[in-house]
Amino acid sequence: MVLVIVVAVLALLAGIAANRFLRPLVMGSEDDGSGMAVKDLVGPLLTLTVLLLAFVLVTANGSYGKAEVASRGEARALDQLVETAEYAPEAQRAKIQADAVCYARAVRVQEWPAMADGEGSPVPSVWSTDFRRTFKQLEGKPVFGMLIAADNKRSDEREERLTQATASIPSAIFWFLLATLTITVVALGFCLPRRNNRGQLITLAVITALLTTTLCIIRDVDRPFGGIIDVQPTAISEAERQAERDFRVNHPDEPLPCGTDGKALAAS
Repeated sequence: MVLVIVVAVLALLAGIAANRFLRPLVMGSEDDGSGMAVKDLVGPLLTLTVLLLAFVLVTANGSYGKAEVASRGEARALDQLVETAEYAPEAQRAKIQADAVCYARAVRVQEWPAMADGEGSPVPSVWSTDFRRTFKQLEGKPVFGMLIAADNKRSDEREERLTQATASIPSAIFWFLLATLTITVVALGFCLPRRNNRGQLITLAVITALLTTTLCIIRDVDRPFGGIIDVQPTAISEAERQAERDFRVNHPDEPLPCGTDGKALAAS
């Protein structure tokens, strides 16, 4: 970073020195009043701003896509875990399917709102730990390996989901983009004619609105689980519904070990 700053400063000083000393030798003193006007420099500035916004938007959109894929992958892994439990003995099958329902509820009710602030919740981990306790009782049985594989997939997808919940674009870059946008709009306004400028003012307002909207979309998409454009818990809700259905079919009279919020019920 230091090298980049040093080179940029040296390039600026070299450009100023060339303007002051080399240009008169090459162009002559009669050309001192000509050259690039401020409006000629605004074009490259606007292009740079648009390119920066486009690049960061692609990065933020990639994070949003990964969050959605991880959410669906976690739900599929949980559904596979429930289906695989059908091959386990009755006691372990009931425990795994009940824990799966509670895990899905905990993710949907407890963890999803927390991810809007880039955080997670310890409640789903209670049920994933209970998964592993039940798996130990099945060690040596054919179903053991399939359950472990499904649970590992669920764990990996949850970790990826939580990772994507945090902003992928650092605050420094966001504020740099905001500063660049501000300078660009001010520079464009400076170059407008003072009279008969209604069309130019409308165009400037449209450009400002477009650039501002792009920056707002970047800010929103960079937080996949909060804001206007967010990933909904649709997949995990469907996995919860299917897990509860399977549990009720096999064990209609047994209660779930959690409430509708995914938290464990107090032992009676």
